[in-house]
Formats: sequence, C-alpha cells, structure tokens
Amino acid sequence: MHNEIPSVGLVGWRGMVGSVLMQRMQDEGDFGRINPVFFSTSNAGGPAPAFAAAAGGDPGTLQDAYDLQALGKLGIIVTAQGGDYTSAVYPKLRSAGWDGLWIDAASTLRMKDDAIIVLDPVNRNVIDAGLDRGIRNFVGGNCTVSCMLIGLGGLFRNGLVEWGTSMTYQAASGGGARHMRELLNQFGALHSAVSAPLQDPASAILEIDRAVLAAQRSPDLDSSQFGAPLAGSLLPWIDADLGNGQSKEEWKNGAETNKILGTTDANRILMDGLCVRVGTMRSHSQALTLKLREDLSVPEIESLLANDNKWATVVPNTKAASLEGLTPVAASGSLEIPVGRIRKLEMGPEYISAFTVGDQLLWGAAEPLRRMLNIAIGAL
Repeated sequence: MHNEIPSVGLVGWRGMVGSVLMQRMQDEGDFGRINPVFFSTSNAGGPAPAFAAAAGGDPGTLQDAYDLQALGKLGIIVTAQGGDYTSAVYPKLRSAGWDGLWIDAASTLRMKDDAIIVLDPVNRNVIDAGLDRGIRNFVGGNCTVSCMLIGLGGLFRNGLVEWGTSMTYQAASGGGARHMRELLNQFGALHSAVSAPLQDPASAILEIDRAVLAAQRSPDLDSSQFGAPLAGSLLPWIDADLGNGQSKEEWKNGAETNKILGTTDANRILMDGLCVRVGTMRSHSQALTLKLREDLSVPEIESLLANDNKWATVVPNTKAASLEGLTPVAASGSLEIPVGRIRKLEMGPEYISAFTVGDQLLWGAAEPLRRMLNIAIGAL
C-alpha cells in the first residue's frame, strides 16, 4: 500500500464534518497522495467534486455508498456519513470478506475491542501497535474528550493524572447543522421581540427582559432540534439518559479517555463530570479539576503542556489573556487548543484547575481522521 497511490473511498464528504475534512485534505495536499473514490447515499452517478482531481485528471462520478461490491474493491474507506450508515453498511461489508481499513467519524464502533480511537498526537503508540497486530477499524473519538487530551496531553500521556472532573460548555454545532440554524433563528426571534425598545436608551431593561423571557417560553419559538430554547439559555443534558443519572456524553469522558490512552485496570484514570450545551456556534469548552499524582508547580505544568505537542497553547492565567485567547471565538477555525486558568486549588497541592477550548469540528472530528488516513498510507 505504501509503494503505489492507494484508492480511498470517501463517504459523507458533503456533511458538516465531511466538509471540514475535505477542506483540510485540500489544504494539506492529501488528494495528491491518494486516488479518491467518492460515494454518495443520494446522488450516485452524479459528478464527483472538482477538488478530487488533485493531479489534474477527471474526478469521475459518484459511486453508490450502499454498493458493497464497489466499496469492497478499496483498501481504505473513510466515512463521516454517521452512525446509521455505519450500522447499515459496515457489518455487511465485513461479512462479505472485506479486509480493508475502515476510518470512521461515527461513534458506532468506537468502544469495540477490534477498534482503536484515533488521536495520534496523544496515542500514536496505540495506533501503531494496533496496525502491527492487524486492527482494521480506526474511529474518531468524542469531540470534547479529543480536544481535552490534545490540550492536556502533557499531563495525561505522562501518567500524571489520578482523576479529573470535566464540566463542559458545548457548542450548538456539536448537534449538527440544523442545530446551528435553530440557535441563530432563536437569537433572531428574541431580538425581533424587543428590537423597538432596544433602540430607545430610555426604555426599561426589565421590561425588555420580560419580553425576551416571554419569547423564550412561547410555543412559537422553534426548539424542535434541541428540545428546549438554547438562545439566551443553556441545556444541562446532552445525549441519551443511561438510567443512572448520567448522560451518555458524560460516560464517554472516562470510557474514551482511557481507551485512547490504552490504560489498564491498574492505571485507569477516573474521569467524570457534567456536559452542558451553551449558545455558542462552534468550539467546545470545558472547566476541569484534576487530581495529579505529583505535586508539580504551575510553571512545571505549563511547560509539560506547551512542549507535549505543537497544538496545545498555554494561555497565562490573567483576566486579559483569558478573555483574549481562551474563548470559542478565539479558538474557532484553528487547530490550536488553548489551555488556561491553570492554578493550584485549595483542596491541596496536587489539585489543579484548567480550562480548555477547541474547535470540535477540527481536532474533535475531522483532523484525527485525516491524520489516520495519512498514517495508513505511510505519509505521517
């Protein structure tokens, strides 16, 4: 596979994560290293995207994403089509004898014994060991966990974290494109409800506030995607109810952190917390409390983080620096993962706080897939 240009199937390339992935692959020249074969669930036979012809050739036509024979001819398939597609196609493809590499953004296979969660700046050793022993399934991890581990990799990869809690502030885009649209429409509806008094500096702000609340509580405000108004509010529950007071999103914190790191029962890191949806468009944030295994100084911690990988960016724990560089607005569209608010806590010298923010459409979704593809073809 490393001696010739490999043919790679691409599924789900028009969705939100897929679009980010395609842009990153163009930016990094990835299409010049592969022969891309584009698939579609709805437009088979249509023209493939022009950017597919990186070498100047004909990009060809879209293949049927449910055609097992066409898929089975490929050594690598990269999909961002979602869990329903993976559940429908993957088992049939394997049952038909396909032995290629399946690189997937969906969570469907994430916790399977024969799958590795990919985040190579953190677990390249786990990925390489998996390839050596014949693992064929490589899956992108939970967006918030992935961003956390890139930002705090210097502590986690050196075995310095005993346990941690993560209180997340997750953006609307974590739910998908329709959720982003709903949030913007809600903001527009709230503004419309009070636009006239807002123009009058003499208007009473409490009257404006009452009008906003009435609009938020109105059945006319479309909240069909989130299930409750998000604009001017927050939603203290994300994903399914596991029946024990914990959401599935919260469960992923500990489960995926340890699977990514390849920990054993003996050195398992206890991670838990609460996951909250907030009215930001893009980039997930989280406030962490960590119990370290050693009493490290703040400068030692900052040095470990800054030197672990080139994307973790330490933000000084000052008001000015935090407001400038430690927000979703600052992080969106960037591969950098800012980490700040690092300080010792009153509970003891091994307890620290930290705050991270990262574009979950990049390190939380598309970038690990792109880099896993490059690892698979020997380009990384």
